[in-house]
Amino acid sequence: METVKCLIVGGGPAGYTAAVYASRADLAPVVYEGVQPGGQLTTTTDIENYPGFENGIGGPELMATMRAQAVRLGADVRTGSVTSADLSQRPFKVVIDGGHEISAETLIIATGATAKYLGLPSEVKYRGLGVSACATCDGFFYRKKTVAVVGGGDTACEEATYLAGLCKKVYMIVRRDVLRASQAMQEKVMSTENIEVLWNCNTQEVLGDGYGVTGARLLRKDGEVFDIAVDGFFLAIGHHPNSELFSQWVNVDKEGYIITDGKTSKTNVEGVFAAGDVQDPLYRQCITAAASGCRAALDAEKFLKMK
Repeated sequence: METVKCLIVGGGPAGYTAAVYASRADLAPVVYEGVQPGGQLTTTTDIENYPGFENGIGGPELMATMRAQAVRLGADVRTGSVTSADLSQRPFKVVIDGGHEISAETLIIATGATAKYLGLPSEVKYRGLGVSACATCDGFFYRKKTVAVVGGGDTACEEATYLAGLCKKVYMIVRRDVLRASQAMQEKVMSTENIEVLWNCNTQEVLGDGYGVTGARLLRKDGEVFDIAVDGFFLAIGHHPNSELFSQWVNVDKEGYIITDGKTSKTNVEGVFAAGDVQDPLYRQCITAAASGCRAALDAEKFLKMK
């Protein structure tokens, strides 16, 4: 069985940043990137809200740069996924790809969250080419254009009102005849002139020209099928935190997000820390994920020094 001081699970901005800080603290971190090295940002073509890149940077390029920085500083970044874990006592026992066993003195969980999609093949085809699950990340590219937001909860209303400040027109595609959002958010949507709510509608297909999104085909509850012309198609039906492997030991909220102690990355299990979207149901930004990765590494370093 391999023994490590600091095991980092996840290869997105939180995991790579944790690896940078843990390496500089001489923790000799081992990082397992999981099934999607680089995380959700590898499906984003352009990022213009990450500081330090005047002209923006591609998502895959940013993640490759973060990874290379961690490796240069000494992190052992590996391909593989955690398939089981035992956090009942330190050192923690983790199994990689069903075979390789690791004993870890500290564990940083940075497994991220997965955006919920509708499950349409056309949605997959145009992901990153007009289909997005983050208005804050990608809304900038649709200034003065027409977009659609799928969902009827608070997140969808927030995304729609945010996009309404940038876009010429925003359609909200709502499968029921009411919004599930808070009254305040409903009133905000209804009072925003360039938001049009399409009630009792489900998306049948995302339409495109092979290069990007051009529209969406909708099915109304009464059987009517019709198309709308849009330049962007935003999913706002929730995220699923990738916490299942660890939720037997670490506390999670009702949605599955790992609960951390105040402004720290500490979980209820001593020596286990959480960073990035797996513990952040609110912001879900690259920069906030990176910042929480920094906190997790610093917390792990302090923990080991006190032991």
